[in-house]
Parts: sequence; structure tokens; C-alpha cells
Amino acid sequence: MSFSLCKSQQNDDCELPSEGLAKIAGGIVALGKFDALHIGHRELAIRASKVGAPNLLSFVGMAEVLGWEPRAPIVAKCDRSRVLSSWAPYCGNLVPEEVEIEFSCVRHLTPRQFVEKLSKELGVVGVVAGENYRFGYKAAGDASELVRLCEEHGMGAYIISSVMDKNQVHRSMNSSDLKDKGQVSSTRVRQALAIGDMKYVSELLGRHHRLMLMLKEQGERTKTSSGWRVSAPKSYLLNLPPKDGFYENCSLLIGNKNPVACRVFMDTMHIHLETDEADPLDYETYQELRLLGIEFGDSRPVRD
Repeated sequence: MSFSLCKSQQNDDCELPSEGLAKIAGGIVALGKFDALHIGHRELAIRASKVGAPNLLSFVGMAEVLGWEPRAPIVAKCDRSRVLSSWAPYCGNLVPEEVEIEFSCVRHLTPRQFVEKLSKELGVVGVVAGENYRFGYKAAGDASELVRLCEEHGMGAYIISSVMDKNQVHRSMNSSDLKDKGQVSSTRVRQALAIGDMKYVSELLGRHHRLMLMLKEQGERTKTSSGWRVSAPKSYLLNLPPKDGFYENCSLLIGNKNPVACRVFMDTMHIHLETDEADPLDYETYQELRLLGIEFGDSRPVRD
């Protein structure tokens, strides 16, 4: 479940809905962007769960405020709860909650004001952050200042070491980036998807990448010699796909049905799914379920 701290329409204050406040008050918040929900993010949730009820606190609307080009999320919004639920066995059987703060509400806060908001408005009792975490206006605060300010406000502060990328082939891919010390990051996940190395993507995420597709019409279905081929425009995708090419060892997930083995081919404009089984999108299925999941196995594109 996700709760948002949004700007009030009546004034310039930012108010958290009472339901959301009740959920996180007295809990622990992990701080970060949490785009990819990768293994580094999971470690933050694990550390938080050892202290209290774990929450992930992130900012939304940064691209709009800062004028960044919009880009597809790594994890589809409709799929985030599934990923967080899969973390429960690592987090003492607790499922981390997501708390979203509008970036415009905190953009100009000093590090001290930000911690005061966490303590007084959200009622959290502790925070977890990575050793490279920056916060406050123009990223003025670092992890050591976070610890100091939390102590002043009677909050616990737990700083964890970065989870390092163990892939020797790709570890130095961002050697020109001074912020990159070889740690697992959402940037690395995006780069791995861009080269189509799905085994590497799985290593960074701690799970297979799942692409979500919302069908707006039944799509083009073609009977092949061995099964069926389903095609849809890429505009129907809800999150970031890997590079164009042909991928084997994939699975098609439709509602609560058993996964269907499939192959995926992506070109500039379309995504095509090929299966050797019965029509996965028969009329009855299509009428009930239009949200499809496509899970990629550990492979690279067979051809570009």
C-alpha cells in the first residue's frame, strides 16, 4: 500500500492523510528514491525491519519540478506491491509500506527542517539510509549529519554500507561518474536493460524483471505453426523494457493463471509474444483480464 504526502489545495502546507499517518507513526523509514526496488533497496528495508515496522519514504514529482525528461519507471506502479510483498521473508515477515512525499513540499527544506518534518509531522522513531545518502536543499546534508540531527530529535539513525555490484564484467561501467563507487543502483539497472543483459538485471534486482502490459484492445493475434503470436504497441507498456531484440526463456503471466512459457520479440514500435501453447488471450480471458505480466529469464537478446 502506498500513502502520499501531498500539497493541500487550501494552503501551501503539506499534509499527510490521517490513514497514512497512522500507518507510519512509530515506525522506521528507509530513505531513498526506490525506483528499481533493487537489492540495495531491499537491504535498507531489512535493516528497518530489525528496528520496527519498515516503511520506504521516497519523493515523487522530481522530474516535473526539476525539468527532467520523463522516463518509464523500472517497476510498474501496479507491480510494486507484489515486489514489496516478496521482501517479507527477508524482513521478519513484514511487508514494507511505501510513503510518497511530493518533492515540491520538501525541495527547499534545510537538512534540519527535513528531519523535523520526519519527527513531528510523520511521527517516525527512526530512519535508515545508505552511506552515500544526501538530503536537504541542494543535497546539503550527508549521512553523518542525518545521524546528528536524528539524535537531537530523539530518533534512531541507522546507516548501512552500500551493496556493491559483484558483476566483474560490468562493475566499472560508470567509472567516469564520481558518485559511482561500484554500488548497486537504479542507474545500473537501467543500463543493464539498455544492453539487454537480463541475467545481470536479475542479479541487481534480486528477481527476474517483470514487464507489465495493459491491453487496450484485443491486439493482433496470429496462429503460428506451433502456437500463437500476440502483438501490441510499445505504448501499452507500463514500465521500462529491455533493448529491442529476441528473448527466449520468458513467461507470460495473466491474472492467477499458471505462467505460460513464451518468447519475446521487440522492435522499434511493437512487442510480440510467441507461445507454443493454446491461445493465451482467448475471448473469455481477454474480457476478464487486460493486464499482462512478462517475466524475462536470465538471457541476452538472441538477435538485435
